[in-house]
Amino acid sequence: MKIVHKFVLSALFALSLPVLAMDLQQAMSALGPAKAQGLVGEQPNGYLGVVSSSAQAKEIADLINQARKAEYQKLAAKNGIQLADVEAIAGKKAIEKTEPGQFIQLNGQWQKK
Repeated sequence: MKIVHKFVLSALFALSLPVLAMDLQQAMSALGPAKAQGLVGEQPNGYLGVVSSSAQAKEIADLINQARKAEYQKLAAKNGIQLADVEAIAGKKAIEKTEPGQFIQLNGQWQKK
């Protein structure tokens, strides 16, 4: 009986721990499948958006968007232009590169390319 009790307590403790967060490398690896599944899509502002709400989709988008923003800020500073201009150029390019059947956001609405 004590063994079963310890097992149940261990299982409950494990369930109460937060799911281990993914890192940027894992998010980048998950991006292709997430796009193919319609979980995330490209937006005109240069960032990923969540198409189908899920914790994984949000985590992927958040991690990649943080990395994108850091890169956009470097490019803006290096070229003496506004961050918003870099974001707009990146958004246009990302939408152009999006595979058919994946989601893009146009005029505030998600649609399949």
